[in-house]
Amino acid sequence: MKEFSDEELERYSRHIILQDVGIEGQEKIANSKVLVIGAGGLGSPVALYLAAAGVGEIGIVDGDVVDLSNLQRQVIHATADIGVPKVLSAKAKMEAINPNVKVTVYQKFLDASNILDIVKGYDFVIDGTDNFSAKFLINDACILANVPYSHGGILRFGGQTMTIKPHESACYACVFDSPPPANAIPTCSSAGILGAVAGMLGTIQAAEALKYIVGVGEPLYNRLLTFDAKTMNFRNVNFKKNPKCRVCGGEGIKEIRDYEAVVCEAKL
Repeated sequence: MKEFSDEELERYSRHIILQDVGIEGQEKIANSKVLVIGAGGLGSPVALYLAAAGVGEIGIVDGDVVDLSNLQRQVIHATADIGVPKVLSAKAKMEAINPNVKVTVYQKFLDASNILDIVKGYDFVIDGTDNFSAKFLINDACILANVPYSHGGILRFGGQTMTIKPHESACYACVFDSPPPANAIPTCSSAGILGAVAGMLGTIQAAEALKYIVGVGEPLYNRLLTFDAKTMNFRNVNFKKNPKCRVCGGEGIKEIRDYEAVVCEAKL
């Protein structure tokens, strides 16, 4: 059992007094490893809340640098970080919030050659990417590595998310099958995104990760949660695991491959 210091007991006191978390739940959080793929609009709130919660090790993956146009929604970065690799900017803020967490950075973009080696070392993965090819790649890798993960996507005023438990719940490909054809989705620059929508969805993804780690509540298995920030309407769409899914059904996939890049959902 982990021995928490007096400082840690005070830091996590609001978790510890929660009936469904307690000291045992906080110990699970402290012993967990979560990978955040993307240090943008979704990854920003996810990384901040996981660090604040005391997740023992947080990996963060991104090959990009901070740009001025990011700052409208990527709240982990500041004006002074423009030109700095996003993973290094994020790491600094996470450690400033909680020096007790270990932050491992991967300053790279994931592809078929490296994703499995990274994903398989974690207990839970969060997809904060901004394109369909990456999302399908993450789904494939998590299914093969048997690592649960949270999918997230945002566009304009809306967001969607679901949590996947490999071989038990519906996977991303069960619901969407394959990436859409090129030019079927609005361009990143023309579609736009209300900045706060990224925060809304990212915090939901962080909550899903913590729920899974602690073992409390009902994760978003077999259901897609969607919302429209203009009306503040939230909707759950239920799905079943597809026994003929090309990724997780039948014999499923045996190896990782890259998907052709298509127009992304939104510039995260």
